[in-house]
Amino acid sequence: MLRRDTDMNRCIPNPHRFGLLCTTAFLTTALISGCASNQQQQTFNKICLPQTDKSDAMITAEDILAKMHFTIDKADTELGIITTRPLSSAQFFEFWRSDVVGIKQALEANIHTTRRIVKVNFAKDAQDLCIDCTVSVYRLTLPEYLISSSAKAYTLFSTSTQHMQTLEPHKQQKKDMVWTDTGKDPDLAMLILDKIKQQLGVQQKDSI
Repeated sequence: MLRRDTDMNRCIPNPHRFGLLCTTAFLTTALISGCASNQQQQTFNKICLPQTDKSDAMITAEDILAKMHFTIDKADTELGIITTRPLSSAQFFEFWRSDVVGIKQALEANIHTTRRIVKVNFAKDAQDLCIDCTVSVYRLTLPEYLISSSAKAYTLFSTSTQHMQTLEPHKQQKKDMVWTDTGKDPDLAMLILDKIKQQLGVQQKDSI
């Protein structure tokens, strides 16, 4: 860790080892913080409300999701489940929308084409109604179109020509494009649960 400086006759730290230790410490701290953050977010993806009717809660959830521009795909009171159709993520200029929460998610939504599907489950637990929410995020994967020269780079992702730009993809690209599951969005799930709790006007008893 220390090396002898023959000119100054004193010990000074080795800069290479010192830099390596700092980098290792930074990455370790970031990893631990990230894991702790994920665990904390996951603990709030479920709420339990005392003396709450399941039908009323589901109607409230549908109303909230509709206000957030989600379209209900399935709502089954008996099974206690609500799922939405895919919703394209809000862009930076759509300031009136609230389906993208956090800087990371906002950057992702503006760099890539993403969409979200919400699933809300309702289950009775003794005298409580427990509600959990899951938001799945999908990103559009569009294969590049093979071009013969760099002069036709404008045709990589669409049928654009030299004189006119278009967003229409090539036929083969349409066939090969897929929506890739990129994981969950716990921040939006937390927001939806919080809105449900506030609109019902019931004090949360427990969170899991």
